[in-house]
Amino acid sequence: MSDYSQRSRQLRYLPQQAPVRISHTRATISTKSTDRHGHAILATKPQYLKSKPPVTPDFGPNADVPSVVKGVIDDIRANGDAAVRKYSRKFDGWEPAAFKLSKQDIEDIIAKVPDQIIKDIKEVQGNVRAFAQAQKDSLKDFELEIQPGVHLGQKNIPIRNVGCYIPGGRYPLLASAHRTILTAKVAGVPNVVACTPPIAGEIPHSTVAAMHLAGADQIFLLGGVQAVAAMAIGTESIDVCDFVAGPGNAFVAEAKKQLFGEIGIDLLAGPTEVLIVADEHADPFMVATDLLSQAEHGPDTHAVLITNSEEVGKKTMEAIDRLLPILPTRELAGTSWKNFGEVIVVKDLDEAYELADEYASEHVQILTENPREALEKMNNYGAIFLGANTCVSYGDKCIGTNHVLPTRKAAKYTGGLWVGKYMKTVTYQEVTDPEASGKLGRLCGRSARAENFEGHARSGDLRAYNHLKDQFEWIDAGGT
Repeated sequence: MSDYSQRSRQLRYLPQQAPVRISHTRATISTKSTDRHGHAILATKPQYLKSKPPVTPDFGPNADVPSVVKGVIDDIRANGDAAVRKYSRKFDGWEPAAFKLSKQDIEDIIAKVPDQIIKDIKEVQGNVRAFAQAQKDSLKDFELEIQPGVHLGQKNIPIRNVGCYIPGGRYPLLASAHRTILTAKVAGVPNVVACTPPIAGEIPHSTVAAMHLAGADQIFLLGGVQAVAAMAIGTESIDVCDFVAGPGNAFVAEAKKQLFGEIGIDLLAGPTEVLIVADEHADPFMVATDLLSQAEHGPDTHAVLITNSEEVGKKTMEAIDRLLPILPTRELAGTSWKNFGEVIVVKDLDEAYELADEYASEHVQILTENPREALEKMNNYGAIFLGANTCVSYGDKCIGTNHVLPTRKAAKYTGGLWVGKYMKTVTYQEVTDPEASGKLGRLCGRSARAENFEGHARSGDLRAYNHLKDQFEWIDAGGT
């Protein structure tokens, strides 16, 4: 999930590889299941009822993002709070007496939030908490005695200091507070520092309420690169964090990228992606509604329909043409659909699942007669939503699973944010039996010398000497 700021919406055009345009006649082109790289080869050519144009607009910022971000990070590293204040004033026009909210500030802000919103926040957070707790319960510490007197163990330890960034450039994203802060607290993180920017110079009251109710230990009204850098580096007023999570615009993503290694991060989020697999039983009106529900995230959302029914594909496109003019966010959704929308017809659902796996979309929605089949047939997705009673918007806003998910095909190698991201899985070992230590010493000596690591070998030799009375010239020469 991403949130590209208003100041990053200047258009630039970048050439892209033209999509394959083919006739409505499907011709068999291969009977292989994969190519030499292991990628799926469909038995028939897919039919594109709608494809992306050969050249699509780039809605990223016009500035040299890496250079701008590096300058901000370097300045904050050298000048701390003074630099943070300078960039908050420059980028957000925001310069309060203090960026950190006091307990009284938080109480006053929450008092302005309608009761129904508070109730809804608590209900959603109840769902998020329950699922995150189940994830945590699935992580088990254990100890194994692999042979007499040789003990190996594993522990899951919460990260001590975590920073959570809650974006707010276009929309007040309460849901990001639930998914980042609350998940960290369920993991057992003792100190969560949370930052969110003002929106058009105003305090985002509902977002602050969500951050507080999620369990944030410190809340700052601070946005952009300056917030991420301050949490990662630490300043006079902001605790240094070991890990930073949360979506954001192109500048926030670049800041996380540049700071990774010095700190841990959840992932690098790009523009939102949705892919729907629909069969001939799917309701085109529902397909259209659900595609547009994600297209409104920004002007560069990838919204894709893969179906085995040409009729469903065509009727979905017709429904989108009817629905867009009456959608309040039609400017954003329409721009995404025009430039990044696709409707693809394939021979059958097996080919639909294979093609969907190649997209490795952030969100995959299954609108078929047997939606759970996708759990067996598909491998690459950030999150999957099964059946007509489920939709991606549930995942975004209220159902309880995490919505900070991989984009740009990263779902081929990783999942999204979860309670385990806020924990370190570490190991320990102890040898309590002297004879076992001596035998391991012999094995260590031989194994290390096979790799020409003489120093390693001698650590093993010493245990074999102490416990099994083995003799070594280097011990005689160097001993006392």
